[in-house]
This record gives sequence, structure tokens and C-alpha cells, in this order.
Amino acid sequence: MFFYSVTVILLLTSFFADRKKTIRALKIAWRKFSNILPMFIVMLVLVSVSLYLLPQELIREYLGEEDLLKGMGIAMLVGSIALMPGFIVFPLCGILREQGVPYMVLSGFTTTLMMVGLVTLPVEKAYFGMKTALIRNGIGLIIAVIVAFATGLVFAEVMQ
Repeated sequence: MFFYSVTVILLLTSFFADRKKTIRALKIAWRKFSNILPMFIVMLVLVSVSLYLLPQELIREYLGEEDLLKGMGIAMLVGSIALMPGFIVFPLCGILREQGVPYMVLSGFTTTLMMVGLVTLPVEKAYFGMKTALIRNGIGLIIAVIVAFATGLVFAEVMQ
């Protein structure tokens, strides 16, 4: 609610400062939003159907709190392989969290998804060379592990 309030206040401030620029900016924003909306809806439907078809017990077994390291490993492997935009990943993580997946596992998943790219490795290899691509992905993986454990500490999911 806080962010919505701040956004409305800033939008009104902009509107009163320069009405034409604000309207032009809103039109551009609407056009960009309209362009991604169909893809967003399709991805959201696919993710929702997939999660519906996967039994909640299966999700808890592989990603749940019983074996955090196993769950984190699976999530980070999937995150390293998958190619998904952030606007799909974060709602997906919200759904997974509601099903009992720990924050630590979700953190590892999202961080590897954004920072490690096994699917994009051939493209990186072509542009940067194999050594640089592997170093970048390796550093991304190390950072993902650190972020996941830090998240686990913050949310008291890991013994301190």
C-alpha cells in the first residue's frame, strides 16, 4: 500500500509540473505494458497449470523444509537452466511460498535464474569466450549460494 501511495503522489506531482510530459509518459508506459501483457498472461497460465498439476506434497518433498540443501540444490539447478523473465518468476515464487517452499530455496532459485545461464552459455561463449562465460556463471552461482544462505539466516531457516 505504501508504494502505491508514493506512486500516486509522484504521478500527481509530475502531472501538475508538466501535464503533457506526464500524459506522454503514461501513453508510452501503457504501450509497453500492452506489449508484454499477452506474454505475461500466457506464462502465468502455464505456470499456474503446471503448479496445479504438480501435487503439493511433491513440491514440499523436493523443495520443502525437510532437506533445505536438497531443495536449494534442485531450485538452483532449475534456476540455472530455465529461461524466464522476472515478471513471471516473482509471482511464481509467491505461489511456491504459499505452498510451503522456504525463502532460502526461493532465493537460490531466483538468484540463479537471474545470474546463471546454462541455456545462454553458447551465446556467451560466442561473444565473450568460454573462459569468461564459465567464470561469469561460476561467480553468479557462488553469489546465489551466498544470497540463499543469507536469506536463510535472515528468515531463521538455517541454524545460526
